[in-house]
Amino acid sequence: MSMLYKSYYVYIMTNESNTPYTGVTNDLTKRVFEHKNKLLPGFTAKYNITKLVYFGEASRKALGVRLVKRRAGKESLRRA
Repeated sequence: MSMLYKSYYVYIMTNESNTPYTGVTNDLTKRVFEHKNKLLPGFTAKYNITKLVYFGEASRKALGVRLVKRRAGKESLRRA
């Protein structure tokens, strides 16, 4: 019996002012479409986050979340 693994994607998007947004999803195409078309209210709609600048694959959601948190920590330190 084979086990199917779901891939997760860590992604970074930005806007014209280079405001970063980092997220995790299991459907990158759908999620980028949602951001670009402002289908969900929140940070990305408010700040017009529409440009995908990076994505990477993670085998588990927990790993993806950990990578996002690590990335967010580095961003905070850079701005301090």
